[in-house]
Amino acid sequence: MSKVIEIFGKSAFKSGENWVEVISKQQCVYSNKRCYKIRKSDPDTAIGSCTVLYGKDPSPIIICPTRLVERRQIFTDCFHLLTTHEPGNELHIVSEVSIPGGSVDFFLVSVKDSKVKDFVGIELQTLDTTGTVWPERQRLLKKLSVPRNDDAETSEKTFGMNWKMTAKTILVQMHHKIQTFEHVHKKLVLIVQDKLLDYMKREFNFDHLRSPASIGDSMHLHAYRLDAQLDKSYKIALDSRLSTDADGIGICLGLQAEARIELEQIIEALQAKISAATLFTPV
Repeated sequence: MSKVIEIFGKSAFKSGENWVEVISKQQCVYSNKRCYKIRKSDPDTAIGSCTVLYGKDPSPIIICPTRLVERRQIFTDCFHLLTTHEPGNELHIVSEVSIPGGSVDFFLVSVKDSKVKDFVGIELQTLDTTGTVWPERQRLLKKLSVPRNDDAETSEKTFGMNWKMTAKTILVQMHHKIQTFEHVHKKLVLIVQDKLLDYMKREFNFDHLRSPASIGDSMHLHAYRLDAQLDKSYKIALDSRLSTDADGIGICLGLQAEARIELEQIIEALQAKISAATLFTPV
């Protein structure tokens, strides 16, 4: 059995699909574009693997960020963070915007008379894999009776999950970007799967994050689970919401504002000793 359970946005368990056509078109059902994940050795072939089974007790793990935009639910779930949005304003979803601190995947924007009135930044993060998913992908195609250009399904090569690097990298990125959002008094939301959040909670200091989330915080974290449906497909559902601020993300990373606290202590000690007797006048 293949560990790939969703390909090009389609459940491998759902009956009635024309799999030869699905694989041939290489079209992502969520972006309505050709899957952007291509083979380095064959740029004409999109990999298309969205979700895989992984772990001792195998559970679905999303490995493609685009999978998270299903039904655009993640944007609906950020609507309440548009605190100055008013009835009559248009809503826009703008992708890949560069800001100080890096690029942001999406912005949910409130617009009136072609003018931006409010916005929320939205970042997507799924698990990065190690090794190669390709043999598992080819095993799925074999099971689905789809012709293949190689016999990679016979390979013993496998894949793993880069839990630590994925989690630390996105937290560092959020620490950089949230500075900008706090400066302009706006919100930034990180969208992850519940499995990744569970790992973050175990490996990093998350005890101080507010749950449920507070609308006043600048940094929000929305975690989604994958629910199996009666037709054997999967559907994302909001599982939990947390929130914090820039200092809070620093604490998650172990930065804990120690340098800032120590600086304040040194300054306080110096100011206590400053007097006319300590005045220095260069000759």
